[in-house]
Amino acid sequence: MEIYTKTGDKGETSLYDNTRVAKDSIRVESYGTIDELNSTLGMARTFISDEEISKYVFKIQRQLFDVAGELATTDGTTFPEKIDKPEIEELEDIIDKYLARMNEEEKSSFIIPGSNRASATLHQARTICRRAERRIVTLSRDAEIREEIQKYVNRLSDVIYTLARFLETRLEYVEFNKDE
Repeated sequence: MEIYTKTGDKGETSLYDNTRVAKDSIRVESYGTIDELNSTLGMARTFISDEEISKYVFKIQRQLFDVAGELATTDGTTFPEKIDKPEIEELEDIIDKYLARMNEEEKSSFIIPGSNRASATLHQARTICRRAERRIVTLSRDAEIREEIQKYVNRLSDVIYTLARFLETRLEYVEFNKDE
């Protein structure tokens, strides 16, 4: 495999379906942010000692290749593997499983994120996931994006948040003082 092709030297890149687009197009921003998320999840996984959570994160990383691949096509049909309802339901199951292991305050109160490296890196991944979702929403205004992609990325940010909260070793709650 060649690493440099020189075809991008003038600010364009090829999509998975060989369509040429500007490197700063919203499509490239969308799948590029998914790639950034995937890398950040990989870093988070190096800090996660819980084997089950590490396996979930690894599986999600693999699925993100399918998300990025589909976003890297202009018609959404060229990429062979697609995220669908079972993957979305699996994310919902992960959320339900870990939320059931937390008390109400842990689930509903704002916290200062990052009491350890695993949770801090997952919180970072969560914010990248939310940015990816915003990029995909913007892309969907100009291109047809399957609803399952948007649902998956939305649920994924919830999964990452839930796992980050679960892995916190010390919860520092945010207190809001309203002056009346």
